[in-house]
Amino acid sequence: MSKLVECVPNFSEGRRPEVVDAIAARVSGTPDVHLLDRTSDVDHNRSVLTFAGPADAVTTAMEAALAEAIERIDMNDHTGQHPRLGAVDVIPFVPLGDTTIDECVDLARGFGKRIAERFDLPVFLYARAARRPERISLPDIRRPQFEGLRDVISTPEFEPDFGPARLHPTAGAVVVGARPFLIAYNINLDSADLELAKRIGKQIRESSGGLPRVQAMGLFLDDLQCAQVSMNLLDFSVTPMWRVWEAVRDAAAMENVELKESELIGLCPIQELLDVADHIGVPGRVKTEERITWAADWLSIRDFEPTMALELRLAAADAQ
Repeated sequence: MSKLVECVPNFSEGRRPEVVDAIAARVSGTPDVHLLDRTSDVDHNRSVLTFAGPADAVTTAMEAALAEAIERIDMNDHTGQHPRLGAVDVIPFVPLGDTTIDECVDLARGFGKRIAERFDLPVFLYARAARRPERISLPDIRRPQFEGLRDVISTPEFEPDFGPARLHPTAGAVVVGARPFLIAYNINLDSADLELAKRIGKQIRESSGGLPRVQAMGLFLDDLQCAQVSMNLLDFSVTPMWRVWEAVRDAAAMENVELKESELIGLCPIQELLDVADHIGVPGRVKTEERITWAADWLSIRDFEPTMALELRLAAADAQ
C-alpha cells in the first residue's frame, strides 16, 4: 500500500442523503483520493466516510468536506442517538502502508491548527495527537456533548487546543487526532430493551473493567425497533471481534435474549476477519474471500461483502 493515510471522519448527518451526497462528492472529487466507504445511520443521525490516499491529498479532501458540512449542517437543529460535538464530530488520521503513526500525529496537529484558523472553529486534539493526557480518550472530550460544551468551553478543562474558546454558531466544535486502525462494530439485540443494551455495554467496555481496548455503549434504534450495543474496537490484536461477539452473546443469554445481527461501520482489516475464520475452524485451504465470508456469516454481519475488507477495497479502487 506504499505510503498512504486513511481518514474516517464522522459527520452529524444521517437523515438527509442529499447533504451526505454533497459532502462525499467533495472527497471523491479530490485527485489521488479514493473514497472507500460511506455509511449513514438514521437513528444515530450520523454518517461515516472512509477515504485514503497520500497525506496532502487526504487533508485537501477533508478540508473540502469540512467546508461543505459547515455550510449544510446546523447543530442547533440536530438530534440523534450518538454523542457528538459538532457538524463534523471527529476526524481521525490513520497510517497505512509505510506511513508511521508519528507522521499522522504531525498531520493531525497541523490540520487542526489550519482548520481552526480558516473556519474560526474550536478544535480538540485526541488519541495519539493529544497534548493533554485527559484528552487521549474521545468519550472524555465528548462528554458534555454539543449542548453542554457551550457552557464549559471557556473553562481550563475544556479549552480547545486550537481556535476560539467558544462554539462555532452552527458547526459546534471538532475533534482531530491520529490513531491506529479502529473497527467500529455494533451488535443488535433481538430485544427492544435499551437498559439491557446499556448494562451489556458497561459490562464489556474497558473503562468498567471489561474487555481491554473496547469502548461500548447501549442505544435504541427506532428504525429497527431494537436495542444495540455500539462499540469501537481500539486494538483488535488485543481483543478480536470474535471475543466481542461471544462476550455480548453470553451477556445477553444470561437474560434470555439472543443476538439479532451485527454491523461494520466502515471497513475492517482482512487479517481480523481471517482471525475470526481461524477461531471458528474454517480450513486454511479455502480461498480468502470464502474464508472471510464464512467469518462474516458467523458474526451475522448485515449486508456483508468481501470488499468490506480494507485491503480488498483498496485493491478494487486502484484497479479502476
